[in-house]
Amino acid sequence: MKILKKILIALGVLIAIPLIGGLFMSKSYKIDKEISINQPKQEVFDYVKYLKNQNNYSTWNMMDPKMKQSYTGTDGTPGFVSAWESDMLGNGEQEIKKITEGERIDSELRFKGFFGSTSPVYMSTEAVSDSVTKVKWVMEGNMSYPMNFMQVFMSMEDMIGTEYDKSLQNLKGILEKQ
Repeated sequence: MKILKKILIALGVLIAIPLIGGLFMSKSYKIDKEISINQPKQEVFDYVKYLKNQNNYSTWNMMDPKMKQSYTGTDGTPGFVSAWESDMLGNGEQEIKKITEGERIDSELRFKGFFGSTSPVYMSTEAVSDSVTKVKWVMEGNMSYPMNFMQVFMSMEDMIGTEYDKSLQNLKGILEKQ
């Protein structure tokens, strides 16, 4: 009986630690990555404003070759939705919410399922010179309690930021070959 009591106490402590820790941890996150691309700003913007082009550079789109994709609306315009279904990556959609021509594409990522969430995302382009453009890719969001405690083991920067860096490198490679 004493062993069972000790096991239950230990189990209770193991459950309590993340629940208590999650109360004091940040629930919000921001991933902010950028890269310089040797192409004029308008050429870069004209490429990144089309969500279908993410199939060519986004590492997530390349992870699951069996992923089912569907599209609604006119790509490169507000209201366009790119949706996916994947056994490996889950289900979700990205919708273009606003385009500031030549400057910025605002969209919303909606992840569906048990860990469902909605996050604002944007890509912006800024001329560094006539032939060099800085591309910035930013995602903000919130992890609900007690899931925010998972950041102790792996930060959103580690999970998402690394893939943003790889994707931006892919984008640079594609655009600088043109």
